[in-house]
Amino acid sequence: MNKIRKGDQVIVLTGRDKGKRGTVAQRVDEDHLLVEGVNVVKKHVKPNPLKGTTGGVVDKTLPIHQSNVAIFNASTGKADRVGIKLGTDSKTNKVTRTRVYKSTGVEIGA
Repeated sequence: MNKIRKGDQVIVLTGRDKGKRGTVAQRVDEDHLLVEGVNVVKKHVKPNPLKGTTGGVVDKTLPIHQSNVAIFNASTGKADRVGIKLGTDSKTNKVTRTRVYKSTGVEIGA
């Protein structure tokens, strides 16, 4: 179970963008995330008339490793860790897993 999911508010812990906050746009693979407004670089693009793209310098968001970000807890205003709370459904006897903030124990609503 991924502790950081698409749509979560995260804060960058290390690197060039330390302290920036953003929303997770997508999970690239098991370990990397695309965060809006974080790790943005300038990319020089050649024009391609077959695809209809114009050349120039464009801003591109690159993936960042999930160990370099932490989920943002709005109630405390700080970065927080994620824990998993197990519960059982009384009707179906299935185990449900919910994400909670480690510091407060409040369920994460995403």
